[in-house]
Amino acid sequence: MSAALPKVLCLKKGMLLKQMFVLSRAARPRESRLCAAGDALVSCQRYYRARPTHGIGRFKYLLPKEAPKKKKDKIQMKEINSGTEYEYGDVNIQMTSYDMCLVEHFAQYVHKLCNRLSIKVNESYAMPTKTNEVLFLEERGSKMQLDAVLTTHQRVVQISGVSSTFAPILLEIIQSNQPEGVHLLVKEHTEADFKSRLKSRPELEELLAQMN
Repeated sequence: MSAALPKVLCLKKGMLLKQMFVLSRAARPRESRLCAAGDALVSCQRYYRARPTHGIGRFKYLLPKEAPKKKKDKIQMKEINSGTEYEYGDVNIQMTSYDMCLVEHFAQYVHKLCNRLSIKVNESYAMPTKTNEVLFLEERGSKMQLDAVLTTHQRVVQISGVSSTFAPILLEIIQSNQPEGVHLLVKEHTEADFKSRLKSRPELEELLAQMN
């Protein structure tokens, strides 16, 4: 009898374990069951469903508060530096060509050259592109026909504070490296040069003239 008791106890323990396993499976929701995905088993239990996130994934409160955007003010012309007896004021180096890549690279070269020579560069900008049509007249005709369309590209590098003794040297260096097909012009900056950068509105100008 003493030898049969352990066997009976083991059987009872096995039955209890099976009952507990069945009860636990029945008590679990559908989401806690194991879902087969191919050959692998993936747990579908969602432990975070009833728990607060405590701001996980939120980062906007860490960023500094941005100031409200202001309306863009009208572009106003800066005061023109007229220069002194020993140095020039605002000077425009204008480069014009029909090839956009050529004039763009030359403008970059002039800008870098001025930086290397410690010459102050106020601005470096592009002027509006101009288009010119070339017409020709036939020998025995009266109508003009279109022959070609030429597009002119212009870049401007504005410098200031160049001494009167160093200006000829700078101009000679630029002219010695001037590529073919690029027209170079060095002149003092004026109010007309600033206005030429802005888009003209003839209708508005006419209305303002009538009001005045």
